[in-house]
Amino acid sequence: MSPEAIRAIEQDCARLIARYANLNDAARWAEVAELYAEDGRMCRPTAPDDWIVGRPAILAAFLARPARTTRHVCSNIVIDVIDADHAIGESAMLLFTADGPPKVGSFHDRFVRTDAGWRFAERRGTLTF
Repeated sequence: MSPEAIRAIEQDCARLIARYANLNDAARWAEVAELYAEDGRMCRPTAPDDWIVGRPAILAAFLARPARTTRHVCSNIVIDVIDADHAIGESAMLLFTADGPPKVGSFHDRFVRTDAGWRFAERRGTLTF
């Protein structure tokens, strides 16, 4: 792969992380779920070993959450390209909510290229404190 192709994948995956945070904060759950591959899976930072598998289940999990005001700040994003269709990434996350102290954690992601573009194959959140 050329350096330009690698940089394009890195940028596309980093954009996916930012889009996820913005859509999550806007409570646009259907659009958040669409950022996952059809068979993608996720673990929330508050439940890092509780996998939710498949886009329909991910959407249902978001819809079941009580309404809240949030702001996710993601940084220290590092994407490692595996090949033309797969990448992994890590990012730091700071979560502000209206109902409690901020939470600090990280996301460990696996990305896959689909017909619709790059999607999360797996997104695992963890809390540091």
